[in-house]
Amino acid sequence: MRCFFRLCFTAALLMTVLLPFRSLTAQQPPVDAQVVAAENALRILQGAAWQDLFNGRDLTGWTGDVKGYAAENGVLICNKGGKNLYSEKQYSDFALQFDFRLEESGNNGIGIRVPLNGHPSQDGMEIQILDHDGRLYNGEAVMANGEKKRLSWLKPWQYHGSVYGLVPARTGYLKPVGEWNTQTIIAIEDHIMVILNGALIVDAFIEDLPPLDGSAHPGRKNRSGHLVLAGHDDRVEFRNLQVADYSPSPTMPASTQLNSAPAGFAAIFNGTGLEGWKGLAHENANERRRLAGADLQQAQARADEQMRAHWSVADGVLTYDGHGQSLCTATNYGDFELYVDWKIPPGADSGIYLRGTPQIQIWDPWDPRNKPGAADPANSLEWVSQYSNGRNLGSGGLWNNRRWRNAPTQLADRKPGEWNTFLIRMVGDKVTIWLNDKLVVDRVKLENYWDRNGIEPLPRADQIELQHHGSELYFRNLFVRELPW
Repeated sequence: MRCFFRLCFTAALLMTVLLPFRSLTAQQPPVDAQVVAAENALRILQGAAWQDLFNGRDLTGWTGDVKGYAAENGVLICNKGGKNLYSEKQYSDFALQFDFRLEESGNNGIGIRVPLNGHPSQDGMEIQILDHDGRLYNGEAVMANGEKKRLSWLKPWQYHGSVYGLVPARTGYLKPVGEWNTQTIIAIEDHIMVILNGALIVDAFIEDLPPLDGSAHPGRKNRSGHLVLAGHDDRVEFRNLQVADYSPSPTMPASTQLNSAPAGFAAIFNGTGLEGWKGLAHENANERRRLAGADLQQAQARADEQMRAHWSVADGVLTYDGHGQSLCTATNYGDFELYVDWKIPPGADSGIYLRGTPQIQIWDPWDPRNKPGAADPANSLEWVSQYSNGRNLGSGGLWNNRRWRNAPTQLADRKPGEWNTFLIRMVGDKVTIWLNDKLVVDRVKLENYWDRNGIEPLPRADQIELQHHGSELYFRNLFVRELPW
């Protein structure tokens, strides 16, 4: 009996110790989905080449209402009555980060892609800077039952962080009046992101959205313009203003050493081995993404073994013997720029998958694809009939598109056996491609090949693949620059 009571006492003691621990664990704050959503963009921005937009001493680099602003102790102040202050430089695709501090009901804005002396929210786009909890924008109503309810005079697209008249921002992340906030604005093509105090409050592709305020907002189509501090007569303070340039890179990499990445890019092929690459675990991307656990490990092991049998490196060139399967990056990529040199023998066929999706076409435009032993076409009509699949138009097109354009705008290929260079730029689901310095695809939507019903969107991130199509292939100088998304 004493043993029984001793066991009971020990169990009770353990429960007394463990219960508070479980209670504390259960009280841990939940993960904020908007903070998680911002992490990827903030990770990419850690490697950005930031440049100061404000020197902390004076208004050098700014124009417009310079009398309405002042520099004091490293802080750029919009004084009472201050209006629009424009950056002297223009920016197209960029990330802007800064700290700001508001007074009660304080109002300002960040104009982007605004023409000089243009209206920030109409001739460009304006990101709201506003104490939307201020008394100027809120009131109180007494209901019939005596209950008091808070009212706001603001439209959803007027709250802090919103793209004025276009996109409402999530609320709940603005610090109290008098405290410093940190904000990042990312504008790459039509993709606008706003991150406030570590939380993503705007993530929108502007071209896909109609204006909400009834105005035309022609400035939302601008490709570049000035940055603007859009004063609204209130005192607002700014500091640590920095900008990173994400405008399209030169169409040819500024690097002369083989497989050595230019500034801002990372080499995804090291020129000596297959590190950073893997085999294709399944030909169907939907089936591949469904693989997990032991099934995934086994499929990937088989694919890697096949990869090593048919892909190799010789003299700094990634070489494929024409057998096996496609080669895939071990890392997934969302929005990015990619340089790649490629070379094919006569009659060869290949391509580059973006986010695991076919494909940017690579093929020989001068190949009539005769049957073995057949003579070349005898006249122009026979030649034309040989090109029914469009290869005579050249490489670079998004060949599997059904709804959007699938052909390049011009023939830019070099002859088989010669090196070609792509610059591929992907933002959202739109792709821009330069081949040998020539623009062949201009912001064309890449359709999700794996969803033939046209319902499921393109994956937001996935692997890049060098496509096997039964011919020898050669690649070098593969460099990638991640764009924040």
